[in-house]
Amino acid sequence: MRGGVFLSIAAMLFAGTMAARDAGAACAPVRGAAQPDAAEMHEAEALYLPTPQPVVEAMLHLAGVSRTDVVYDLGSGDGRIPIAAARQHGARGVGIEFDARMIERARCHAREAGMESRVEFRQEDLFQSDLREATVVTLFLFPHMVQQLGPKLFAELRPGTRIVSHRFGFGERPPDRAIEVDGHPVLLWNVR
Repeated sequence: MRGGVFLSIAAMLFAGTMAARDAGAACAPVRGAAQPDAAEMHEAEALYLPTPQPVVEAMLHLAGVSRTDVVYDLGSGDGRIPIAAARQHGARGVGIEFDARMIERARCHAREAGMESRVEFRQEDLFQSDLREATVVTLFLFPHMVQQLGPKLFAELRPGTRIVSHRFGFGERPPDRAIEVDGHPVLLWNVR
């Protein structure tokens, strides 16, 4: 099983590298525009791996996102989940990302989508971010990061908040609902 998880992660990293290479050249950050930051030192733990669009849509649908929601995406990368939450569901989106270069790209994508007024992107450490405003939290992080975040999420989020994870769960805490989209597990928890 462990070898299967490693191969699955390796395949996702390859696909993510290819998608990142081909993604929105218009919004590609200009070299040198953002100062190097601590994210470069943690590159192995915070590799950019975009969530495929069908999975983004399934995550938001599974959470029942509506215009009354505030969707926080932890490790928001290029901003696709907060932007989709705003554009397709009328929600307000907040992306939390450590890498300044990805924040720059996400803001550019929000401008291109005409969603600047509905989304914001914060350069923060997701383990230190105040998430209490969220009514939906989405994430696609490495398994050990999801495990580490679990106690914070279930302690800090209000009852009724929905957590949706692409691929990885919280260990001993089973999801309330799980679906699969094109071979990608999508897991939902309702905070009680």
